[in-house]
Amino acid sequence: MFFKRRSAAAVALVSLLTLTGCGLNGGSTTSALTPDLNQRIVVDNFRAPVANWALESDAAYILSLSGCLETLTKFDQAQGKVTSSLATDWKQTSPLTWDFTIRDGVKFQDGTILTADAVAASLQSVLAAKVPARAFNPDVVSDVAAVDARTVRITTPSESPLIPYRLASVNTGILAPAAYKDGTIDPFGHCTGPFTPVSEKPKQSLTLDRNENYWGGKVQLAGAEVRFITNGATRATQVQTGESDISLSIPVASLSTLEGDNNVSVLKADSPRTATLYMNNGKAPFDKVEFRKAIRSALDLESLANSIYEGAALPAVGPFAASEPWASPETAAPKQNLSEAKKLLSAAGYTATQPLKIVAIVERAEFGDVAAVIQQDLAKIGVPITIETKEYASVEPDLLAGNYDMVLSQRNRLIDIADPIGFLTADYTCKGSYNLSHFCDADYDKLIEQAAKTTDAKERYKLYANAGRILQDQAVNVWLVNEQAIDAVRTDVQNHVQDPLSRYVLTAKTSKSGS
Repeated sequence: MFFKRRSAAAVALVSLLTLTGCGLNGGSTTSALTPDLNQRIVVDNFRAPVANWALESDAAYILSLSGCLETLTKFDQAQGKVTSSLATDWKQTSPLTWDFTIRDGVKFQDGTILTADAVAASLQSVLAAKVPARAFNPDVVSDVAAVDARTVRITTPSESPLIPYRLASVNTGILAPAAYKDGTIDPFGHCTGPFTPVSEKPKQSLTLDRNENYWGGKVQLAGAEVRFITNGATRATQVQTGESDISLSIPVASLSTLEGDNNVSVLKADSPRTATLYMNNGKAPFDKVEFRKAIRSALDLESLANSIYEGAALPAVGPFAASEPWASPETAAPKQNLSEAKKLLSAAGYTATQPLKIVAIVERAEFGDVAAVIQQDLAKIGVPITIETKEYASVEPDLLAGNYDMVLSQRNRLIDIADPIGFLTADYTCKGSYNLSHFCDADYDKLIEQAAKTTDAKERYKLYANAGRILQDQAVNVWLVNEQAIDAVRTDVQNHVQDPLSRYVLTAKTSKSGS
């Protein structure tokens, strides 16, 4: 979600994203108050873990933001580049191999030593998953092996300049060997991070204690509780009342109230996140490009941004924000054109029978209202719509299986890997593991395959732009508005740095002043 008007400097911010410098700097909280080492805090997160903590799933994001799970490399938003974490350095030793040097002196929370063998075994587990991680899977990594006690070698099936970025994905987090038993994963006591999980209430909360032996220095909090609160209004209310200390993903409707509260800081950051109307290209009537274009022409994106998002969002120009370096320079937000939409419906041979259904994901509080606006716009061209609201976890299997018409959701383009290749591959290639749109185009796939092997960032970005044009020309989805990451933090929380990519929240430096 964006401010009502953006300066040229703000628009240029995302254009700083390059292979060696890409930053989405969030806000931060600092204070001159003395931290109380006995304090614990509560974090309200917008989604609960699924898949029994499987690292190849979104559960890895929960473990990462909770300060438990760590990776070999880390994407530093302030510096705009990949930096060291559990690996101190790395180098490409041949066109198909990368060697990572494992940090010395690190212990897992169960007391065992971090070794190259342990790292290799953890990464091999991710590779062997039935549903591989989007950033780290057999299509992009063919082998992981310990070369010696402190070196892990990553082998790729083809030259891949972005392996250090892939090793910063939370899905490549490292757990101790004891975490893997009987085909299950148990992160409790087996991470390397500043906080160790000690108990959970399934789908409700995760409780963590300080890791007294953390390799990265003294942990400033005694512990924390991460609560899984899908309702955005509830997250906003809890941070205002003090029931939580940090609330992630605040809905626009709650902004004015929180911004008027002296006990709460509202943090905003540009985010590569676009609210999207996904259309199932694999079933009628969405299998015809004319019908998909008709849906796009019927929607008034500018009105949507100004009404539901209260002017705090910009109409989307396609799969990328216009300010991103891989966006096509001639892109512009589609304008509503009802007469053109009706002509396209006729060309598609569409006749209204039973209503089509939009599923609105409840984790984004505004999507119910967005769906209602879309319903009204499509009624003007004779396309009847019904609306259903669901939690994302409950609807994802149907989305992946193609058992849906349309769904309102949002996707962070850089969350799998801090480069669009992850998003473009997983979401839109014929065999993409997250291809909710069920789109398949041979020319598009060739472009992505070429981009994945291209070392020069500028040349790779040109290929991304071409891929984006194909997606827009085919009207694969309707990209609605470009959003901002908005979080709320109590003012007695110190040294919290907002992460627009939703990976890091609890750190060793996070602290809270005494009452």
